[in-house]
Amino acid sequence: MHGEGAGTDRATSPHEGFATTRWNVVLAAGQPGSPEADEALERLCRTYWYPLYAFVRRQGYAPEDAQDLTQAFFAHLLCRDFLRGVTPQKGRFRSFLLACLKHFLVDQWAKAHTAKRGAADAQRPLALEQAEGRYALESHAAADPEQLYERRWALDLLDRVLQRLRQEAATTDRSMVFERLQGCLLGEQGGETYTQLGVELGRSETAVKVTVHRLRRRYRELLREEIAHTVTSAEEVESELRYLLGVVSR
Repeated sequence: MHGEGAGTDRATSPHEGFATTRWNVVLAAGQPGSPEADEALERLCRTYWYPLYAFVRRQGYAPEDAQDLTQAFFAHLLCRDFLRGVTPQKGRFRSFLLACLKHFLVDQWAKAHTAKRGAADAQRPLALEQAEGRYALESHAAADPEQLYERRWALDLLDRVLQRLRQEAATTDRSMVFERLQGCLLGEQGGETYTQLGVELGRSETAVKVTVHRLRRRYRELLREEIAHTVTSAEEVESELRYLLGVVSR
């Protein structure tokens, strides 16, 4: 299972080719009007828009207002000359994005509330029709908007990694194997033994163990790739990984 799936601008390891990751493309541009930086920023925003919506909702905004604000912020971030003020010192994309959103909510509310959702929005659609359904499932244990933002960021990232792994399995006609073994990725087998899984899949216990080992290794590779796209250095990948896993386990 070594297809690339949805992404093509991957870093091949935490160190090799790190400057090609999306957030570093944005940081390296240093000026507006860079097609590569614009595309990288848009892909990052499109991937992680839902944590923004959850943050706005947990701030107390009604669903319709939260949808309008999230859409307006998305267009605002992509259309303004933000690259002029973006430097490597901005750190992780997760932190940068939340800081921009907070500033937008404080200083741009009146403008965003009255502006038309025009052509820029239509060209960059978000799946906002799904947002409130997802938000209704959120636990209210994390009542703090920032805690919810970070938890949802971490969970969405993990889900994106799982989807990439599923896509890779589909390209090699191993979808059924993946669906049966995905519960083993984090050591959770639901009470089933490797022997039982082997019988169901027509494989030996040893073959199942080898497949699970490869899945786990590839999962870790993809997880680090996704994180690498949102930080500024290879050294930050591991610390961000530990932090996000800690957020999920709270």
